[in-house]
Amino acid sequence: MSTSTALDWLTANQPASIDRWIDWLKIPSISTDPAYRDKCRDAAEWCRARLEDLGFKAWLAETGDVDAAGRGSGHPVVMATIDPAPSYQGPHVLFYGHYDVQPVDPIDLWESPPFEPVLRDAKPGEGGGRRVVARGAVDDKGQVMTFLEACRAWKETTGHPTGGARYTIMIEGEEESGSMNLPRFVKDHKKSLANCDVCLISDTGMLGRNQPAITYGVRGLAYTQVTLHAANQDLHSGLWGGRCPNPITELARVLAKLHDDKRRITIPGFYKGVVPLSKQERANWKKLKFNAAAALKKIGLPKAADIGEAGYTAMEREWGRPTAEINGIWGGYTGPGAKTVIPAHASAKVSFRLVANQDPRKVTKLFFAWCRKHTPPGCRWELVDHHGGFGVTTPIDSPAMQAASRALRSASGKSPALIKSGGSIPVAGMLKDVLGLDTIFMGFGLDDDRVHSPNEKFEVDCFTLGCRAHAAFFGELAAS
Repeated sequence: MSTSTALDWLTANQPASIDRWIDWLKIPSISTDPAYRDKCRDAAEWCRARLEDLGFKAWLAETGDVDAAGRGSGHPVVMATIDPAPSYQGPHVLFYGHYDVQPVDPIDLWESPPFEPVLRDAKPGEGGGRRVVARGAVDDKGQVMTFLEACRAWKETTGHPTGGARYTIMIEGEEESGSMNLPRFVKDHKKSLANCDVCLISDTGMLGRNQPAITYGVRGLAYTQVTLHAANQDLHSGLWGGRCPNPITELARVLAKLHDDKRRITIPGFYKGVVPLSKQERANWKKLKFNAAAALKKIGLPKAADIGEAGYTAMEREWGRPTAEINGIWGGYTGPGAKTVIPAHASAKVSFRLVANQDPRKVTKLFFAWCRKHTPPGCRWELVDHHGGFGVTTPIDSPAMQAASRALRSASGKSPALIKSGGSIPVAGMLKDVLGLDTIFMGFGLDDDRVHSPNEKFEVDCFTLGCRAHAAFFGELAAS
């Protein structure tokens, strides 16, 4: 009865919910730009105040180095807790989100000012329906708001914002600028955060309109930069060509050995720990009827471009297999006209997408050892570990995952697809590494929401579904 009452409240009060969402979007919380430092704190305070209004114990936790005035060098984290109902026996959920947003450039491509949110219908040629257009509309203020409004619905109808469930809230302000201070923050607060049993994140998407989904796994990441040095200066290619190593040529030769003829990665030990895809998992994904050829066509490629590790479909390669990719390569003269040189060095960005049980630190060490083993004669390496993160996979039969599935089904009338993502969400890997927490990704975005781009939007139907799903999840937890 409480869940249905909360859902009815959300329906009756949707205009006010949208108004609050728009109010938060007006704050330009661009975390990467120091000019918006105070605005980021304003956005954090806005969120803290809303949580306090809803009955949470809420505060701003400083990050980075704290000065004499009590201000941290990083953007603050919004933290909140709520006491559960005396009879509650379910899991302690950590809800994570972020209040910071991406920069808005190029500003001239926006149809309206990015921090003056517009609520409008779809234009001719656009899919979907009514939407809010603004920076942060979906990533991630809009999705965090679905949680806050679900809390409001329960608070207004029962007096408890999570239906009696135990929650800890952690809304950070640096996700869009690398979460540089979050690992230290989590380690410093490990004692309290480790009391949580599972993490819930609403910062992902659905399979499509009217196709809800829960993401139960994301890949990890190891990101590196390699530079191959040869001579101590650029050389005249006529005088020195054929007499000494050319770092561009040699680097290309080495990196070409990363894959064998079956497109498997050749680094010894790379696949150690990789959990094979189960028959059931492959069968479940096959039922989703993913059209690889159609996806390739959207990016201007023919069916023949469906290439990758032998023995796996495109979806299996994206969701369940590790990869090695060269993200950029440069060296020598690249300006207009001709300059015939053999460069002193050449560089490349090389990244690895990792699956559960692969340690990014170990993978980076294996790659660097592989580079040294393949050092061309007369050359030396400069090897840089930029960053990494663990992949995570949450068991689909866990009680929390089953509760989330039931909640989405209750909110939408459809059973959600259980999917994985080929991308990486570093915070989830970090929470797994430091706290041992599995993460459920219950997101409501669409692939045409223009995340990080001009005219970012979040459709009202998706926002509504998010509110209803979180409200139903509270009810499922309370009944567990």
